[in-house]
Amino acid sequence: MSEFAFELELCAHLESAGRPGAAGTDVVARQLGGAVAKPGGRILDIVCVEPGPAFADRLALTSETIPDAAIESDIGPGTARYWKAAFPDDCHPERAKSAVERALEIDFFEAERRNGRRYVRQVARYPDWYGRLVGIENKPDLGTPGDLEAQLRTDASLGLVDEAVLATESYVTRAHLNRIPEEIGVWRVSRGDADDAADGRPLEIDVIREPTPLAVDEPGVEPLEYHPGHTEVAIVPPERKARTRRRIAERAFGKGWRTFRFPDCDACETDSHADEERSEGPEPETATPLPFCRWKGRIVDAESECGPACPGHEPASEPEIDLEAERDRRTPWRRDPRGRRRRQSGLDRFG
Repeated sequence: MSEFAFELELCAHLESAGRPGAAGTDVVARQLGGAVAKPGGRILDIVCVEPGPAFADRLALTSETIPDAAIESDIGPGTARYWKAAFPDDCHPERAKSAVERALEIDFFEAERRNGRRYVRQVARYPDWYGRLVGIENKPDLGTPGDLEAQLRTDASLGLVDEAVLATESYVTRAHLNRIPEEIGVWRVSRGDADDAADGRPLEIDVIREPTPLAVDEPGVEPLEYHPGHTEVAIVPPERKARTRRRIAERAFGKGWRTFRFPDCDACETDSHADEERSEGPEPETATPLPFCRWKGRIVDAESECGPACPGHEPASEPEIDLEAERDRRTPWRRDPRGRRRRQSGLDRFG
């Protein structure tokens, strides 16, 4: 199985069945930045965000990612403030303006005009909505590990997520475990016999090793550059990790994992081979639509694998599947919450 297909099926399974041993349903997202000192230096394949005590308040607020600068500003739910005076001096004016404009667009801020100036306030206080973050590195074939060891050592030493897990289809040997940092949990993901995959047998996760909780409240060590004989690192203080964790949680909430499209090909089927064994929640009896190619016999990445160059390509209209509606239907997330909505506002008259 390709890493892309593995990732989509695992996301669908985690959304429907949950993580092994987890008590509730996580917010599941894929391909999120997992570095602090060097943004983009580490990408987390899957992130599971455990709902916190005020998750319902976050659901009612907005379905979108709230800009970090808007959250960190001095704009609260009380008295409206002149937007330019609400950001620290080290926040570039264009970044501040963009954050305010986006916060107004998604109804996190509301605005009023006084003496020709735009004043803004939060529609509700930003809630304490998320708990632990779990990062999952997908490597279906351990025979081609690539930079796996370095990636997992970064996760263990930085301590940005509460737990880190390696998910694989390969048989995991003691030699594999010895090369993986001991803090990293290991899952073997399977369907049983290969013949069962075509029949849509649900995924099964066998926990080979439980993850060790990482020190998210302590300084972390982030590798920056590797050189023969030494590695450049950055010491990341807990405050910077906390801000990055909030950005990850917010991005996961707004983005989710359905960031793919379906091929414009008649060989594309939308039936899923993903696990839909759900004990509770909406629509448990239907499968999550995924881009399954009848010609290749597997899930495909329409962006990189499909098109006229494919021998099995049969031109057709792309399936009309609303992926946001699918998320809305299958999870607590709502794409159009109206509990806090007052009015749409913009910064069209900002000078």
